[in-house]
Amino acid sequence: MKFSSKDFRVKEGDEVDLGKWPTKVEPVYKSKEHYQKLLEEHVAQLSSLQELHYASDRYAVLLSFQAMDAAGKDGAIKHVMSGVNPQGCQVFSFKHPSPAELQHDFLWRTTRDLPESGRIGIFNRSYYEEVLIVRGHPEILHSEAIPDDNKAIWHDRYRSIADLERHLHVNGTRIVKIYLHLSKEEQRKRFLARIDEPEKNWKFSLADIAERKFWKHYMKAYEECLSATSTREAPWYVVPADDKENARLIVSQIILDTLKGLQMSYPKTTDERRQELLEIRKQLTN
Repeated sequence: MKFSSKDFRVKEGDEVDLGKWPTKVEPVYKSKEHYQKLLEEHVAQLSSLQELHYASDRYAVLLSFQAMDAAGKDGAIKHVMSGVNPQGCQVFSFKHPSPAELQHDFLWRTTRDLPESGRIGIFNRSYYEEVLIVRGHPEILHSEAIPDDNKAIWHDRYRSIADLERHLHVNGTRIVKIYLHLSKEEQRKRFLARIDEPEKNWKFSLADIAERKFWKHYMKAYEECLSATSTREAPWYVVPADDKENARLIVSQIILDTLKGLQMSYPKTTDERRQELLEIRKQLTN
């Protein structure tokens, strides 16, 4: 199967119905060996482009991952970014906000970790938690000391996020947002595997089962979020996630297409710098 990353992109203004977006598509690979070959090719290309991105020092790139539990965020980041130089890439995970973070606006704790120019920043969950998980857990919202009369809070937060992402884009940050679209049945299978396979026991908790009860609520929250915040400058991609290997290939292609779309080049050496280098070379060879 051949595909374009645009096949998974949510167009600005579209009303998202996740029931119409597949959680599994025809695989890009023909066998496990073919998958490994394709992934290695993607990783090699990403490594080369990341080096150019770092040297060019013109843009920052922010990759934001969101998904239901067991959708494969950690695995996608681990496998897809395995060839990237850690010096130019950082991963941040955002869990339940700390007491200090709750004293600030909802964007504060994540904006502190935005990538610098020349770097790739990866948010494993992000400020989008504040319009997703928080909707299912009003106690978190209450702890944020939001004014009681703010009835339009979700609309206002969507607008704040869109304004932030527009500001970042204008100032050189390119944003890619990936939603790993997992079916409830596939999540059930992966939870069972976490119970049955001892080496995966640490990944599972009773809280994971409790969250499954809110599945329909979360799907609605995701639909509203994707519809409200996917823009031309900061698009969402809905990646079918029931097949982990296929999802990784799709994710890596989306990142590759993003980096290839940037106007990057290695810094040019000036005549003065070239002369300096020749003088140094003379010293080293005498």
